[in-house]
Amino acid sequence: MKNYLDFEKEIKALEQEVDGLKSPFGSEGISEVDTNKIKNTQKEINQKLEEIYSNLNSWQKTQVARHEDRPKANYYIKKIFSQFTLLSGDRYFGDDKSVIAGFGLIDNKSVLIIGQEKGEDLNSRIERNFGMMRPEGYRKCIRLMKLADRFQIPVISFIDTPGAYPGLGAEQRGQASAIANSIECCMSLTVPNISIIIGEGGSGGAIALASSNKVIMLENSIYSVISPEGCASILWRDPSKSLQAAEAMKLTAKDLLKLKIIDEIISEPLGGAHRDPETIASDIKHSIIKNLNSFKNFSKEEIYDHRKSKFLQIGRDQGFSKSASLSDGGLSYNESGLRKLKLHLEKNKYLYGGIGLVVISGLIALLS
Repeated sequence: MKNYLDFEKEIKALEQEVDGLKSPFGSEGISEVDTNKIKNTQKEINQKLEEIYSNLNSWQKTQVARHEDRPKANYYIKKIFSQFTLLSGDRYFGDDKSVIAGFGLIDNKSVLIIGQEKGEDLNSRIERNFGMMRPEGYRKCIRLMKLADRFQIPVISFIDTPGAYPGLGAEQRGQASAIANSIECCMSLTVPNISIIIGEGGSGGAIALASSNKVIMLENSIYSVISPEGCASILWRDPSKSLQAAEAMKLTAKDLLKLKIIDEIISEPLGGAHRDPETIASDIKHSIIKNLNSFKNFSKEEIYDHRKSKFLQIGRDQGFSKSASLSDGGLSYNESGLRKLKLHLEKNKYLYGGIGLVVISGLIALLS
């Protein structure tokens, strides 16, 4: 059974009409299927989808990112990688079912695959904790990322979580330090790490695994420090202002690419990834291979410096510029011309004040 969003009511009615037309059993018994009408209705559906999905606002994209039928990490892992070997446990407390991790092959190359998994139905969603990872999940990922780094195996992460699990037990077992250590581990790797945000990229729960050389987003996915509802509740004490919050937060792929927080957007099939999972899986695979190949000739130090420079550069376009040399990975301060002039005048105010007094005195002497 298909699930439809609030703004897809017209599409739902048309698709139900198509299903009725495809059935040869009508009210008068078996009848001939009207293929022309089916074709015309399908064309109308495609037009409606194009019209709606080309004009989605930030809140509607949030709804698409959370769509029940949207392909999850487990689906992509099965479709994209071969010989996947699941590894479990953090060697301290237990195993976290909300994250799938293991080694596999892509284009005959070994990679570590990490996927935040929400689950497909109610039972699996409860088992997977709706994709909200606990400390043992992050510690499992840290253990495997260090193992991959030791054997120079690239890391591929699929991000899809509302955020890290905020439960009492998780906090008692060190949720905050587990997230911080995961970010530190991602940033310290000497192998390429690529993160694909396939649905929700929520808060520190996502950043813990998305501190990567390349951060890629699907067209209708979101990436934010908090959910729009949470933001609206804090700022306006009114969760109904989620649309206003979503627009202000700049959480869509298009906004984040413009801000240079992400590196690439993968276009989704008409109507979203859930309408053609095979195609989107193929596109993701192509993107992963392309980005892995871009690091083929990089040394360990260059991969590390690339990642460091990328994150230091975020949000500093007006104040900092990347060093010309990638090897040092540093940043130099890049002041605007107006600020340079202001600082120069402030620094030399007494000199210019003295010059001004001399000029004024000379003018007075001439006039008298």
